[in-house]
Amino acid sequence: MARKLGAHQTVTAYCVAEQYDISHVARILKSAGYHLDPHETGLYPQVIHVEVPDNSPSRRSEGASPSTGDVFIFPSGTVVAWDVPDSTMSFLVGRSLLPAAQHPHPDQIEEEDLEYTEDPHRDVSAIKGDTIVLGTKSQAADLSSSTKSSTDTDTRNIDTVLTKIAFSSGLARSTKLAVLETLLASYLNSTSSIPRLLSLGGRLPFTRPFILQKTGQLLSLRAQLNLYSELTDSLPDLFWDSPHEKGLEGYYDMVGKALDTNVRIKVLNEKMDYAQEIASVLRQQLSERHGVRLEWIIILLITVEVGFAVRQEIKEWRERQAPVGA
Repeated sequence: MARKLGAHQTVTAYCVAEQYDISHVARILKSAGYHLDPHETGLYPQVIHVEVPDNSPSRRSEGASPSTGDVFIFPSGTVVAWDVPDSTMSFLVGRSLLPAAQHPHPDQIEEEDLEYTEDPHRDVSAIKGDTIVLGTKSQAADLSSSTKSSTDTDTRNIDTVLTKIAFSSGLARSTKLAVLETLLASYLNSTSSIPRLLSLGGRLPFTRPFILQKTGQLLSLRAQLNLYSELTDSLPDLFWDSPHEKGLEGYYDMVGKALDTNVRIKVLNEKMDYAQEIASVLRQQLSERHGVRLEWIIILLITVEVGFAVRQEIKEWRERQAPVGA
């Protein structure tokens, strides 16, 4: 079904896990009857694309014709939906794809959305404010040159799908970053009392399990930001497999600039540096405690050894003082 000129729809990104087992996702979607990569973009396994029909009761009650939305699943644990009802996406990300999620957090799903519109008079897409403008000029030309019967069908150009993938990748990156921002804020909140306690010259009342837990949490956050994701990469791997003449890298960069992704990554790294200093203080305290404990153990052993030596000396002295033949 053709969109009305200037009509605004919503594109929403969901982050529900650290990663997706993308081959498992493909099996789940196939078993549910979805056609993977319907426009043959050839970008699997960098991304999985399926089309989702909107047959919601609200749409039927309005007498509107069924529409088709796009869903893109990325290995980073994010799903991006273009014009798909919230109820459909809640079931898809909250239940259907959950078995393929690695380290899921279904109770804390991060969401981020933008509006988008399709402009048949533009052949280049752009972002204006918080709205994505999809240039579908070539698609409109294809429709006008086709037969009337095919004009009534929801014929979409592969260029538009590739453009959506590029924008989706940038939005997925921002949503993944938002998850790490939330986790780091929670981490800093749990350790916020440490600088104040240090300024008072008091002893830090933290146990060994607590210190090890905080150290592990920080290492996990750093790994997710710098090692196990494409957050800090200038260009995700999928763009190396996409047609370079399409200029998809530019659309990816547009989203990053619109959502201040690079600035947020820099700020996040700076906050992690501060958190690393706090973790170093905790580890130093743990080391000092361990050193003190070892010192006391050594003192105790020396005391016991001295005690045995004194006992032996007393025993020998008494034997020397005892009368012969007694």
